[in-house]
Amino acid sequence: MQNIDVSTNTPLIALIAGEDSGDQLGADLIIALRQRYPHVRFVGIGGARMQAQGFESWYDIHELSLFGFSEVISHLPRLLRLRRALIAKLLKVQPAIVVGIDAPDFNLGVEQRLKQAGLKTVHYVSPSVWAWREKRAEKIGRSANRVLCLFPMEPAIYAKHGIDARFVGHPLADRFALVSDRVGAREFLQLPQQVPILALLPGSRPSELARMGQIFIDAATRVAAALPGLRIVIPAANPRVHARLKALLAKLPHDETGPLLLDGHAHEAMLAADVVLLASGTATLEAMLAKRPMVVGYRVAPLSYRIARALKMLKTDVYALPNILARASGIQGELLVPEFMQDECTAGNLAVATLMLFQDSERRGYIVSAFEQLHQALRSGLEGHAGERAAAAIAELVDGTDGD
Repeated sequence: MQNIDVSTNTPLIALIAGEDSGDQLGADLIIALRQRYPHVRFVGIGGARMQAQGFESWYDIHELSLFGFSEVISHLPRLLRLRRALIAKLLKVQPAIVVGIDAPDFNLGVEQRLKQAGLKTVHYVSPSVWAWREKRAEKIGRSANRVLCLFPMEPAIYAKHGIDARFVGHPLADRFALVSDRVGAREFLQLPQQVPILALLPGSRPSELARMGQIFIDAATRVAAALPGLRIVIPAANPRVHARLKALLAKLPHDETGPLLLDGHAHEAMLAADVVLLASGTATLEAMLAKRPMVVGYRVAPLSYRIARALKMLKTDVYALPNILARASGIQGELLVPEFMQDECTAGNLAVATLMLFQDSERRGYIVSAFEQLHQALRSGLEGHAGERAAAAIAELVDGTDGD
């Protein structure tokens, strides 16, 4: 590694993470890269997990936690100012490599400007090129010297456009056991072993809770009314989400039969559950790896939805990651996971589908078996942890050992 911070004579690697999931990826990456470069200094944008590993965050990670066209547009002047300032700082310090972690709407523009200026760039977590315009892969190639993919079907898409992409595996596939432990999770959360449990995850962004929080809570309430003894467990991703969920739950019973609102512990909540009702996104992959049957719903901002439909940007008729992975893996038949998007995402639809899963043990068993197969596929042929594999792919570019 040749690029150093001249003020400290310390090698530099820049990381830019845009939300909680990127913060976890970044923390794992820092640990793995520091094994290769013990004296490296990490700078850029990151959250609490990255900072706990010695990362120096120049800006608050939550400034990038936006979703959808309309939300980005309303914050565009601030985001552009932040992007200009970040690019200027990175051009000044000249890191050995810049790794944009997810947050493609922000990071790809930063990466492209830095790559044009001669810095090496990596984009960690391929955007969903299989769902959105595949031609977008060409833009990503203009931004990044290398793309790190979490799913096995993604590198082939980039290869068609002559772009260097590596499958490094999904870190969540490393964190979940192939056989899940419901008993242990219920003991950890102090939940009874013999009652039906529904894990409810209506989103981790304020905008998601504003659009869907009440819908999901109403759906769970309907399931509880039809299923005596049901316990509802709701893990909150962070204190802000906890406060919003608490306000939404204010009118419901607060006794031992009412919803249990947790600070974190989403994985334990999923493992403890019989069925999971959740918003589309990474959480659906977590539920799949927990081997829990699920019902998925989602609503984007109406303007974002109209723009996507008008521009014919969506190239898939399924949205939940377990359904996409099942299709890519050749699992045929009806959708593994019931999914309800936009206007179909109603309390009634979600409640009916969730109750059907509780009442159909044979269907739940089939889904669990399919999820085990998909979990194996995400780990097949890979050695080490995803963070270590990502670090190895980045180190090839830093050290100039990739043959380019």
